[in-house]
Amino acid sequence: MDKLAPFHHSPPLLQNHKPKPIRTHSPPSLSVALTTTSSLETTPRPTHVPNLGSLNGFTADSNTLDSVKAMHAQMIKKGNKWNSDSMAKHLITSYLELGDCKSAAVVFFVGFARNYVMWNNFLEEFKSFGGDPSEVLEVFKELHCEGVVFDSRVISVVLKICASVMNLWLGLEVHASLIKRGFELDVYVRCALMNFYGRCWCVESANQVFHEPRNLDDLLWNEAILVNLKNERFVKALELFREMQFLTSKVNATTVLKILQACSKKGALNEGKQIHGYVLKLAMESNLSICNSLIIMYSRNGKIKLASRVFDSMKDHSLSSWNSIISSYSTLGYLNDAWNLFCKMERSGTKPDIITWNSILSGNAIVSSYKEVLIILRRMQAAGFRPNPRSITSVLQAVIEPGLLNFGKEIHAYVIRNGLDYDAYVGTSLLDMYVKNDCLTSSQAIFDNMKNKNIVAWNSLISGYSFKGHFDHAKRLLNRMKEEGIKPDLITWNSLVAGYSMRGHTKEALALIHDIKISGLTPNVVSWTALISGCSQNGNYSESIEAFVQMQEEGIKPNSATISSLLRTCGGLSLLQKGKEIHCLSIRKSFIEDLYVATALIDTYSKSGDLESAHKVFWSAEKTLASWNCMIMGFAINGCGREVIALLDGMQRAGILPDAITFTALLSGCKNSGLVEEGWKCFDMMSNDYGIKPTIEHYSCMADLLGRAGYLDEAWDFIQTMPIKPDASVWGAMLGSCRIHGNIEFAEIAAKELFKLEPYNSANYVLMLSLYAMSNRWEDVDRIKDLMDTRGIKPRQVWSWIQIDQRVHLFSAGGIPHQDEGEIYYELYQLVSELKKFGYLPDVNCVYQNIDEEEKVKMLLSHTEKLAITYGLIKTSSAPIRVIKNTRICSDCHTAAKLISLVRSREIFLRDGVRFHHFKAGKCSCNDYW
Repeated sequence: MDKLAPFHHSPPLLQNHKPKPIRTHSPPSLSVALTTTSSLETTPRPTHVPNLGSLNGFTADSNTLDSVKAMHAQMIKKGNKWNSDSMAKHLITSYLELGDCKSAAVVFFVGFARNYVMWNNFLEEFKSFGGDPSEVLEVFKELHCEGVVFDSRVISVVLKICASVMNLWLGLEVHASLIKRGFELDVYVRCALMNFYGRCWCVESANQVFHEPRNLDDLLWNEAILVNLKNERFVKALELFREMQFLTSKVNATTVLKILQACSKKGALNEGKQIHGYVLKLAMESNLSICNSLIIMYSRNGKIKLASRVFDSMKDHSLSSWNSIISSYSTLGYLNDAWNLFCKMERSGTKPDIITWNSILSGNAIVSSYKEVLIILRRMQAAGFRPNPRSITSVLQAVIEPGLLNFGKEIHAYVIRNGLDYDAYVGTSLLDMYVKNDCLTSSQAIFDNMKNKNIVAWNSLISGYSFKGHFDHAKRLLNRMKEEGIKPDLITWNSLVAGYSMRGHTKEALALIHDIKISGLTPNVVSWTALISGCSQNGNYSESIEAFVQMQEEGIKPNSATISSLLRTCGGLSLLQKGKEIHCLSIRKSFIEDLYVATALIDTYSKSGDLESAHKVFWSAEKTLASWNCMIMGFAINGCGREVIALLDGMQRAGILPDAITFTALLSGCKNSGLVEEGWKCFDMMSNDYGIKPTIEHYSCMADLLGRAGYLDEAWDFIQTMPIKPDASVWGAMLGSCRIHGNIEFAEIAAKELFKLEPYNSANYVLMLSLYAMSNRWEDVDRIKDLMDTRGIKPRQVWSWIQIDQRVHLFSAGGIPHQDEGEIYYELYQLVSELKKFGYLPDVNCVYQNIDEEEKVKMLLSHTEKLAITYGLIKTSSAPIRVIKNTRICSDCHTAAKLISLVRSREIFLRDGVRFHHFKAGKCSCNDYW
């Protein structure tokens, strides 16, 4: 016990006066007190103090404090009349009404019999008149120092007040005094001590009080479990629960309820099932609160059938029971079942309340079924329920994602008309709605008018500015936040990190991670994942990998989101081996079960040319719309058009409805394989069968498909009759097709449009240079070059790279020569000699400089993809060669790569700026269609 009372930390509060002769106040029996507790219920303060003069023969004017004190003194002199409980209670009320809270507390302490119910009523009345519970403790200390000895009931209540007002030292002094007196701690005092230590000090001290060598009452066991649950010591609470079972002690209903609530929060399904077994064993299933908690526990663990079974087994259903099961179905997305239960509830005679309606609203809002949300909202109002703040936040959540800004504005107007803008959650939801609809000005206005700005509101606006690249605004808000005394949390910092990294400002994002440490916080996995993900989405793949290395050096373990971002990086760089390593890590850490990780793996393998592995992951994972789309796009970029169509059939058989992304992938597969008829079929299927309105991406794919297939007139007509204005992607597809088929007439029209839409995109100018050079129109070549010089446009730097033994080797046109350049060119000259024996003739049309033939042939040898492939032949023996190129492969290199795969018996995977090429035995997977 001494360990629980470190008295040397504070001056003694209960021993600071020389004690006077002890006067013991022994209250009369509890039965008297129980009959009169109702008179202490809180009532509105009357305009005058009631006259007590008629009570028990006393006469006095009690309208003033002095008269009440005089009457009080007269009552004490009369001796036995003091034992009247009703008189004591009138005295307490009179003192409170006249503002003398201290005298009221003295009367309550020594005036009459007390029980725990009366204490609660007294404290409620005491606080309603402006009294501070700490004043009650001060009275207790004074009386104790005067020599008054209190019984265990008073001590228990005092300890509870200490815990309530967090008076750490008085509670310790009370405990010390009890030890000093050799006071025998009864079960109520021990429970109060455990509650005090659990709340004010530490749960270990509370557990020490529990484990003292005395008989353990059932009440103590229950208190010990509750104290550990309050302190989130879930494992310890369960250990105590199991020990109780072995000792045949009985857990009360309140404790069972709290343990079930903890199982809901902690996701402890197995433990929850064990508690359910205990409930059945002790026939507690008739307790509605316990059954409701069982329903919530099962639903939060995703076991809606078990939750439904508990509900169906209940003999009686309260309104709370109906709300629990309806909320469970709604939250988990079973919206039709939730609505059926709602109707069943009405038929059973139980009227829904605002909580019921909000549960239905919330479930539909989660899945963004905004149309259903509007219908439910109207039905709710027709039933006589006015939307409250919870209703409004659900409705706003439903209109955030679809971009229904106008409807969001209507909700905003409703909020203002009905005075709901006082609610911080409503204000934050409105702010978030405007942020996600790119209305930062409106968001700022709402924020400035919010009276109670919580940290969520600050974070929402800061993230809005950050993600839109308005970093000056975001930083100003951050500084203002600090000035107003609100400390930025990790969410604040992480939103800034994500915004900077997504915009390509990796150095600034890294600096922010350093600022997090300076602020006293520790960057977590979300911080680093925001950096990694932002770099990956922005195409800064190498910086994404560097950030992951730093994250590991900091000792931060990745989560599934980190893995998904890393896999996107591997896909962007076609790092097949690295992708396989991450795949192994995902299996070891059980991340493979995450749908995002599985989809990212499919994407990585597809973009690395390993369709077999991508297909294996696809068939072993749970198939969602996203995974189907990813697999279809994987086949599309690898030129497997027939497989793309087959996947669509499989998707339809599985009952998965395609979306706009699906059709983009389908049309991409058709254009990369020259499947014109199938492409038209898919394009028509969009609107005719699925009601999907074609977007500019779909029109671009169709123009590309027709143009590449040689149907340039049809492609031109298609562009002219489009219901939406062609953008750069459409005209770019037309220009690329003209380059393939040498059509200068249409090319010049397309180029003219592109030069207006993208005046600084060098790729468009280079295509025209190439086309004019092929036609020996050197004056036009010079004209395009002059135009580029005038506009300050430089051709995009061309590069290819290959990874060998974990090291990337870059070959750049006009860049720093490779260290093994001499060896590479020597091998390449030998290789070209071999290729010529198999009919290879350099295609000088791929050179648009006006130089002689011999010089053009030499220039073809310096193409970066040839150098990378040759270096792969030198440094590897039998493994497939994998090369990445940032621009479209030229026809000469394509022919050379086919012949190299035949002459050297090596597979070559080349990913260019458009698609994948898999060269094997003298053939390419694109069938010369690219």
